[in-house]
Amino acid sequence: MNSTVANQPLPPSLRIIMAVTNDLVTDQRVDRSCMALTEAGCEVMLVGRNLPSSQPVKRPYRTERMSLVFRKKAFFYAEYNLRLFLRLLFARTDVVYANDTDTLLACFFAARLRGKPLFFDAHEMFPEVPELVGRQRVKRFWERIEQYVLPKIARRDSMAASTVCQSIADIYRERYGISMAVVRNVPMKHRVAAGTQGSDTINKALKAVRKERKILLYQGAVNVGRGIEAIMEAMPYLDECHLIVAGVGDKYDELRARADKLDCDNITFLGRLEPTVLRELTLHADLGLSLLENRGLNYFYSFPNRIADFVQASVPVLATDFPEIRRIVDGYHIGTLVEPAPFDPQTCRSQWPEPAIMASIVRNALGYWSTISDEEKERRFSAAAADLTWDNDKKILLKEFGTIIKRE
Repeated sequence: MNSTVANQPLPPSLRIIMAVTNDLVTDQRVDRSCMALTEAGCEVMLVGRNLPSSQPVKRPYRTERMSLVFRKKAFFYAEYNLRLFLRLLFARTDVVYANDTDTLLACFFAARLRGKPLFFDAHEMFPEVPELVGRQRVKRFWERIEQYVLPKIARRDSMAASTVCQSIADIYRERYGISMAVVRNVPMKHRVAAGTQGSDTINKALKAVRKERKILLYQGAVNVGRGIEAIMEAMPYLDECHLIVAGVGDKYDELRARADKLDCDNITFLGRLEPTVLRELTLHADLGLSLLENRGLNYFYSFPNRIADFVQASVPVLATDFPEIRRIVDGYHIGTLVEPAPFDPQTCRSQWPEPAIMASIVRNALGYWSTISDEEKERRFSAAAADLTWDNDKKILLKEFGTIIKRE
């Protein structure tokens, strides 16, 4: 790639179509990328899908949501990529931007047929997502897409890629010879004062929490492999704590039903929250939870964006001891690491410690932070927040994006 091009500003009014398979509402990483390109003078169109439960979106850039016949599994991905390919084939655009492997096929072929630059942003190792554990045929399908497309991206000056951490970038380089910039999934700086945004929603949510209780917060997708069940089972032993789950996902209804069966009053599910409301809620937390299970390389090498959100709110974390997580948690001393629970691929279950032991782990983590002075806590979190901010990583995105733009 031409390093001189990478340091030049993007051409004015550069038209970009960016693709995702979600409904746009809560994908903060994609929104940050769209905003970075919009602020750089580009005309961005974000294309996703429309669901019956989709909330309205109002952004400074254009958005479009396709209403699809199929909503799940193979038929959904087939219909989505076909519709997206046709949309890209005739759209006025200068650059095609694919988010994740599930949009890559349509974006790659449309960009190649039209001779347009392509940018690929891998938010995760898609074939390694926990939902594909035990589904070898489906996993091989996504692997074959990457095996076909990524080496071709590596060989073309008009195509480039990024991913969320160095560990994943190293794996993709070894597998496909592709050099991927590291653009971490970190938030913008938002040291929001409590009570300034979304107060009515927050006050309603906190009514169920007794004043003396410490708040344990899980935020993000309520999907398989997030360790939420392990904490829920420990809550009858943690009367001094209250667990709040903010987010939706495939396991949401199942976990709510499971919570109803537990003999405790200290678990609250809030569903999906707007980002500003979620940020204020985070300020009330005493401990942020990120207990990923060891369900494949995607989780093992991930750095969950919720950890960076907790850092911005100066909330200590309780997190699984995975390499990228350890790099931040130990590097800045902003939380407690938990040994990964052994995972049995036959039963697709993780063997977390007994609920009473999990309760002790939580209690010990909270006890440690009660011994840390406010000054020392501020020093640690200020240093981490200065690093884990989109203000840093958007510069890397724009620089790498600039490498695919042809100039006179």
